[in-house]
Amino acid sequence: MSHGEGEGALVLEAQEMLAAGQSDEEVFAELAVRTGNWGVCVLAVCLALGVPRTDAEARLREVEPLFSDFVVGEEEDLAFVLRFGHVFIVDRVLEGHEERIRDLLGTAAGARGGYPGGLLAWFRTGELTKIFLYFAKTRFRDGRGSPPDFWAAMTTAGELLASQDRPDHEEVAARLEQCRTQAAAISAK
Repeated sequence: MSHGEGEGALVLEAQEMLAAGQSDEEVFAELAVRTGNWGVCVLAVCLALGVPRTDAEARLREVEPLFSDFVVGEEEDLAFVLRFGHVFIVDRVLEGHEERIRDLLGTAAGARGGYPGGLLAWFRTGELTKIFLYFAKTRFRDGRGSPPDFWAAMTTAGELLASQDRPDHEEVAARLEQCRTQAAAISAK
């Protein structure tokens, strides 16, 4: 394969590389070094991951201006920026029960005063248990946020998570009890 190779061939190759265990970042960098066509490589990796074409094209339009900040030989650096920018994330479609949990965790994030940007990927990929367990460790300081709203949302989210048969049920149940304790302590004030 060489400069100017077709998008379809690159998508197939990217699928094979991903199936062999390479990360999206590694796949992009390897294809980009070989082809020199960074835009087609972004599309190929997105499509190989299962990102719908319209979303993949929109992501490409968003990141194309970044290409001018890099030169040939810096494909690995560009791949890192693309990964950090969540270009290769496959958004998970959630069912109704999961949407409710995600919405509650979003409410908790707002009541907490926000969340680290790294958690955006967890929201997009539906890593709801990870978000719940992370947020359950929250400590409020400096009068920021709304602890009553936070703990109420967390308690409800935890109850919904605990109602599911899952391998991490014990950890979720333990954190749910902590959320209930926090919510009760705040309402007793």
